[in-house]
Parts: sequence; structure tokens; C-alpha cells
Amino acid sequence: MGSAQGEVDRRLATDGDDPAVASWAGRIVGVASRADLERRIAGEGYALHQFAVLDASGGTVTPGLVDPHTHLLFAGSREDELELRQRGAGYLEILAAGGGILSTVAATRAASADDLATHGRRWLDEMLGHGVTTVEAKSGYGLDLPTELRLLEVAHQLGTEGPVDIVPTWLGAHAVPPELRDRPNATEAYVRLLLDEQLPGVAAQGRAVAADVFCEEGVFDTDQSRRILEAAAGYGLRPRLHADELAPSGGAELAAEIGASSADHLATPSEAGIDALASAAADGRPVVATLLPATTWFLMKDHHAPARTFIDRGVPVAIGTDFNPGTSPTPSLPLAMTAACVNLRMAPDEVLAAVTINAALALGLADEIGSLEAGKRADLVIWNVPTARQIPYWPAADLVRTVIKNGRVVLDRAST
Repeated sequence: MGSAQGEVDRRLATDGDDPAVASWAGRIVGVASRADLERRIAGEGYALHQFAVLDASGGTVTPGLVDPHTHLLFAGSREDELELRQRGAGYLEILAAGGGILSTVAATRAASADDLATHGRRWLDEMLGHGVTTVEAKSGYGLDLPTELRLLEVAHQLGTEGPVDIVPTWLGAHAVPPELRDRPNATEAYVRLLLDEQLPGVAAQGRAVAADVFCEEGVFDTDQSRRILEAAAGYGLRPRLHADELAPSGGAELAAEIGASSADHLATPSEAGIDALASAAADGRPVVATLLPATTWFLMKDHHAPARTFIDRGVPVAIGTDFNPGTSPTPSLPLAMTAACVNLRMAPDEVLAAVTINAALALGLADEIGSLEAGKRADLVIWNVPTARQIPYWPAADLVRTVIKNGRVVLDRAST
């Protein structure tokens, strides 16, 4: 299943006056009018009386939302950075002074696995309440092997607990750790540690399914990022990267070159980077442009990712929250959808595709989730609005009525 930019599944809205979705054993078995669906599933040997019926009258049904970019697990908070940015401090300036990511690293290294799990459950509950049924969760707030392994283990544990599925991603290359920053060639020294120690340890643990690098001017350059991601791919980890967030840094070009599943942020790609992503998509090897408009907004930036250009050039676009304690402290994917409509000029249908099928594509899960199709997991949301186009129209409103995960109701506000 490929991307569906702007081609959101409309069958529920067009199958007569009584559209329905049926699921069995956690999988969708049909999408049609209720009468047609009952005839079909009865003809396939299902016993109709064994199906529970959920009434979505007055609402709308979508696939469960997929958040393809989060930094779910961390300790501490960084509310002081809001005032620093108000006074004009930039992201890299805060990082160079020992704040930003490094502040969170210090707090996270000191946190126990139980503390991190308790924290993660809180935010997963928030995300579920916003209609999210699958999230990607990065490590990256350890920058040493023991903490990175702890973060990945907790992410795996929380995904096993459910109900929200978690896709763990190793982000050891998030920043240079504080203990190395004063060394000559500190970044290169850390790259060697990543290649020689962290990556083999992460691969041996077996929890991460993807590898990410913060490919950015002043962090990791394209050569360093390429070496890390190619080595990670050798261990079976899908490559993805933070690309061109703060300045054109060659991240988009690198993503296309190495066949990354996703290039994220892309607030400032070069023309060559856009061309590279468009060419990859045209050649049938698309790199999903995962855009994070809530981050751009919270960083008080006026320059936004060129979503319309990506869409017009055939590049699949996904939207994520970038949930993290410093630059996007929001667990609300619907809020990010609103930001995509307002600041990226994406249409509501495009935004819905960006948080369902295209987000699933970014995580390598488009054959399993992201659309209402027979055979896919029965991850669905019933919303208290008559059309999905209203989801981004009401920012910060509680619109979720019911969440179904693998065919089971896991959140029900209809009876409250």
C-alpha cells in the first residue's frame, strides 16, 4: 500500500445512508453499506449475532491516527526555554549553552525505568484521547549506551502493554553528549562511539526497528549521518533522519540517496533536496516527508516546510507532533493537523491522509494500518463531528467519542 496524499478513503461517506465497518479477530473484514456488509459477511460464514454493534450516528469514522515522530520518553521539563526564545535565543544557541537536549539528557539519565514508564503511560493516555492508536517513539535523551537501551526497553514494554502500538527508534545521534563536548573533534569522537559501541549494543538488544540521526548544521553533517545510517541499515534498522530543520544541510538529499523511510522536519530544504525527494518518489522509492508544524510554531519561526511543493511534486507528506519537552510539548496530533492546515496550507483531506496512511508509510506499516480496508488492523476512531474535515477545524476541542484498537473498544466517551 503506497501513499494516499489527499485521497482519503471516502467509502464510509458514499455507501448509501447506512455505511458500516466490520471487524473480526482484530482485522477489518469489510467496509460497505450495512445491508451489503451483513449479506457479505453472512455469506462468508460469519455469525451476525456474534458481532457487537457500535453506533456512530451523527459522527464520523476514520482510521486510528498514526503519530510518526515523537520523543515520547524523557524526564524533566524545559519551560524556561519558552522565555529564552521570547528574548531571541535560538535553538542551537540554547544547545551550545548546555540547555535544550542536553538539559533533558541529564534528567533522563537520572530517571529509572519505572519513572520513565510512568511518564510514558501518562502521555500515551493523552495521545489515545486524541485518537492516536500508533506512535513512533525515539530514544535520544541518553546519549550513552545504558540510557539508550533503557529508553528503548521502556518503549517496547509500553507498546506491549498497549493499547497504543509503539514503534521504537534509536536516536543515539541526537547531539554530542556533555562529557565529550570539550574534546577536540568531539562530534567525530562521538560518531566512533555510536558505530563501535552504541549501535552494536542496540542491535543486540533487538528493541529498535529504525535508526534516526539529527542531520543538521552544527550537529551531525551529511557524511557522519550517512555513515551512521548505513551502519544501522546493516543491522536491519530502517533509516530515517531529522533533516533540514534549521538550515539547508543536505538532509533531504541524503534521505533520497540512502532510501530512508522518512525525512523529518524539512522546514528549510534546498531546491536540490526537493528535487531529490521528488525524483525518488517518481522512481517508486518514496521517502515520506514527515512535517512537524507544531514545532515550527512553538519555536516562533516564520519559515514553514514547503508542504504544497512536496505534494505538487508527488512526495508523500505525513504530519507528526514531534512531541518532546522543549520544542513541541504537545501530545495532540489534531492540533498538529490544525497547524498543517493554517501554516502549511494543506487541505483537511490532505492532512487526514498525512496522519493516517502516509504516517503509516513513514513507519513501514502501510500494509497494516492507516486506512479502512479489509485485512488491515481494526484501528478506528469515532469522532463527534459529522465530517473528518472538521477535526482540524476545532483546535483543542475534545472531539473523540470512541477509539477501537485491534477491534476492541479501548476508549469510550459515548456513555459518559
